[in-house]
Amino acid sequence: MFKGSIPALVTPFADGKVDEKTLRAFVDWQIAEGSHGLVAAGTTAESPTLTHEEHEDVVRIVVEQAAGRVPVIAGAGSNNTVEAIRFARHAEEVGADGLLIVSPYYNKPNQAGMLAHFTAIHNACGLPILLYNIPSRSVVDITPATMGELAKLERIVGVKDATGDVSRISDQRITCGVDFIQVSGNDETSLAVNAHGGVGCITTVGNIAPRLCSQMQEACLNGDFATARDIHDRLFPLFRAAFLEPNPVPAKYALSLLGRCSEEVRLPLVECSDAVKDRVRAAMVHAGLLNG
Repeated sequence: MFKGSIPALVTPFADGKVDEKTLRAFVDWQIAEGSHGLVAAGTTAESPTLTHEEHEDVVRIVVEQAAGRVPVIAGAGSNNTVEAIRFARHAEEVGADGLLIVSPYYNKPNQAGMLAHFTAIHNACGLPILLYNIPSRSVVDITPATMGELAKLERIVGVKDATGDVSRISDQRITCGVDFIQVSGNDETSLAVNAHGGVGCITTVGNIAPRLCSQMQEACLNGDFATARDIHDRLFPLFRAAFLEPNPVPAKYALSLLGRCSEEVRLPLVECSDAVKDRVRAAMVHAGLLNG
């Protein structure tokens, strides 16, 4: 259903507004370069600073432009269950193929609260759901036991695991079953996650290097981990550089070097420092994306 390299798309801006023309062209490029799916309005899209209307527009635009060529997963998470249901229902109305729902941030719900939150969203719409577990940002952690309970629901089909703990993949294979879709939420651990039973990555660097990320994930899916490791080595400095400043600031700078979008971000994010720009450029040269 969802596997391979699935970039969590940046949102291009122009003069403070969503740049629809550039976003549509970016979707076409991603598909042409081999991305296996797309995430619209995830956190890499700067969803915390999109208005509700912009969030919904971004999902609609990506679904329209993808036109069924690859699955589109709509970011629909919130720490407000009612708001998450609104986003989920909108995504279903405009034809998204699935939902990515982050664990509720800031409120710090306990496991019972998270179970109730995700169940309510599940019951409110008909799309398959990937949970998004990222304790470093949301503060709360969906435990393997809670995930096992959620996996019993018909349309909760998998997880974007951004815990950074590769052993969690094995824990969750036990609690959720081997058919539960597990994809890495961190580029730098995706090779290891796949070795433990994962089937792909919801990727930031896939924005910048979609073909290489796609080839790496395809190699993993084919059991060719030697090829996957070679590509991983080419990309690893970029995996690091992409998070030297808050995501997606370095990614947008890298894309500006490729002529794919401007480096404009919304406050409270600011553009890359010169030192990080140097690291990003060097990593892109290492990966063969730019000439030295």
